[in-house]
Amino acid sequence: MLTSFLKALGQIFDRRFRGVLLRGVGLTIVMLIALTVVVLWGLEWLVPDTVTLPWIGPIGGLDWAAGAGGLAVMLVASIFLMIPVASAVMGFFLEEVAAAVEDKHYPALPPARRMPWSEQLGEAATAFLLLIVANVLMLAAYVFAGPLAPVLFITVNGYLLGREYFTLVAMRRVGRAEAKALHRRHLALSWLAGALLAAPLAIPILNLIMPVLGVATFTHIFQRLKR
Repeated sequence: MLTSFLKALGQIFDRRFRGVLLRGVGLTIVMLIALTVVVLWGLEWLVPDTVTLPWIGPIGGLDWAAGAGGLAVMLVASIFLMIPVASAVMGFFLEEVAAAVEDKHYPALPPARRMPWSEQLGEAATAFLLLIVANVLMLAAYVFAGPLAPVLFITVNGYLLGREYFTLVAMRRVGRAEAKALHRRHLALSWLAGALLAAPLAIPILNLIMPVLGVATFTHIFQRLKR
């Protein structure tokens, strides 16, 4: 597992990696900004400009206060949303990253199966929703976990990321059904490798690079398992 991660890290400055990284980071930022705009627009639509309270009278500026509060909440939430959004975006560039790894380290491999766009979209959307739902549900648990919150964060996201990357990488070579079966067979390894990748996800900027490293790392892991 560590060998696979170090090999992926050693290729991070590969020209093809850089291209995927720049596009992925750009799309991730655009999606987060769009999500923030939608939330702020929804708050502005839901919250009235003024309300009239008994014995107090009209109170104005509520829409502005709601917008400011919503913006602050979205800035904090972006730390957690960065994980599923970046992972979902990078899922669309999986083929390029995995192909770059295989061309460099496994040149004798035959061409991989071309994954239909609908298949990539379905898997990326499923992983995105699972990561979103899991991290939103875990927000309350993080508060009560106290000093164990980082351990809980790494455990939950390690499983989800390991499942996502292993399945997506394996599907290129063996199809969806076999990929799922391989993941179940090597669940512990996949979970540990996912946890290794989940640990730096709370660090800004670095969490944008991790999806590329994740795909590259699991490409190495899959090839080692198949051999």
